[in-house]
Amino acid sequence: MFLRLTTALTLAAAPALAQEVNLYSYRQPELLAPLTDAFTEETGIKVNVAFLEKGMVERLKAEGRRSPADLIFTVDISRLAAAVEAGVTQPVDSEALRENVPAQYHDPDGNWWGLTTRARIVYASKDRVDPGEVTTYEDLADPKWEGRICTRSGTHVYTIGLVAAMIAHHGEDYTKTWLEGVKSNLARKPQGNDRAQVKAIWAGECDISLGNTYYMGKMLEDEEQTEWANSVNVLFPEFEDGGTHVNISGVAMTASAPNKENALKMMEFLASPKAQEIYAAANYEYPIAPGTEAIDTVQAWGEFEADDLNLMDIAGYRAQALRLVETVDFDG
Repeated sequence: MFLRLTTALTLAAAPALAQEVNLYSYRQPELLAPLTDAFTEETGIKVNVAFLEKGMVERLKAEGRRSPADLIFTVDISRLAAAVEAGVTQPVDSEALRENVPAQYHDPDGNWWGLTTRARIVYASKDRVDPGEVTTYEDLADPKWEGRICTRSGTHVYTIGLVAAMIAHHGEDYTKTWLEGVKSNLARKPQGNDRAQVKAIWAGECDISLGNTYYMGKMLEDEEQTEWANSVNVLFPEFEDGGTHVNISGVAMTASAPNKENALKMMEFLASPKAQEIYAAANYEYPIAPGTEAIDTVQAWGEFEADDLNLMDIAGYRAQALRLVETVDFDG
């Protein structure tokens, strides 16, 4: 059941301070500063951010009821789902959250709420790949791409998310065959991050790669990487029976939040159209509230229809996805 929060609650083990909220974040505080500053200016509530590059769930479990964290902020459905499965979140509901976060972008039980999305797309050489040559994810297993694909590790959460989505659409047997086909089309062993794949296209090592949309914006910001970015087109493949795979930045309230009322206020603020557009602009992502728009730089990459499967349903296939990646020795 949802817990509708209307009054401040306190825990004896972790006394609340009236005008603060504590956030554990996978993103650096400076990336969140436009949001946290705007929230404090609007509400007078101070935001304390602890940057945790890894081990967030383990830390929350170790701290237990004495944890100072009110909210967790992360950039991948796998991490949000892991927090729910570990029992370190609590369900939350409010009219503002439901108005601003479409159903496929929040946990059906209210344990996490999405804020912005990024698409998992194909970067394709402008010189060696026609703009309409890649239309589906399924097509990446076609032998025509033999020796032409670069990608990061199959065990990375971004790859696991896409494989899990493929299972959700087609089942394990199909996905295993698809993974084997993609592996046979690789130009090199999986390595590096998404930007490294674009660099490899620029260098002529491969013709297409998988990557998140926001990396295009990040590369255009970097003088050294602008040439890489300008060597590729952004293509939006779809599942044959669905849309383009997306992932999210999202927020969840911790199970032991000592500042629940302030935490709810911040969740509602983060989900507001104003805050979504602020954060999406800062990180080259897509706001999801009705009536919001991405910045011009992001819109220039093209339009797409996001896959409408609920991300929590896709996250449920993570274990199967990892097993398939290891079974086909994708990184080998």
